[in-house]
Amino acid sequence: MSKAQQRSAARLAAAQALYQMEVADVGLPEVLAEFESHWIGQEVEGEQYNPAEIGFFRDIVGGVLKDQVAIDRAVDEALSEGWPLKRVEALMRAILRAAFYEIRSRADVPARVAIKEYVDVAGAFYGPEESGMINAVLDNLARKTRPNEFAGPSSN
Repeated sequence: MSKAQQRSAARLAAAQALYQMEVADVGLPEVLAEFESHWIGQEVEGEQYNPAEIGFFRDIVGGVLKDQVAIDRAVDEALSEGWPLKRVEALMRAILRAAFYEIRSRADVPARVAIKEYVDVAGAFYGPEESGMINAVLDNLARKTRPNEFAGPSSN
């Protein structure tokens, strides 16, 4: 399995772990242990989960928790008026948080790659309307956070 595929699996697992932490009130050590031993690369209820880059998975989940106040503030500002982050469904919040953490803190990952990857994660759970909303919010955040990546004629 390629590094890109392992990173895609890590992003999906990170979004699911962040969701689980919020809805089940599970702590970081517990969720990391559970996902690393029972989900990532395992078969669960007849579904095979791909192997993931564990360090990348841990960085996203831990990074979101470490910077969650600032991440939530930025995502909240990027959402349309009248839709504060607290009104967004929990899994969608987890996806937005993980994606913005990566855009904000992982300069080794191009912003467009992070956006596409998390729109794909959203597509695994939601329809085109919700995925489109995630794409729009992340594009807005990425253009503000990494304007140099969007400068020039190819930024349309």
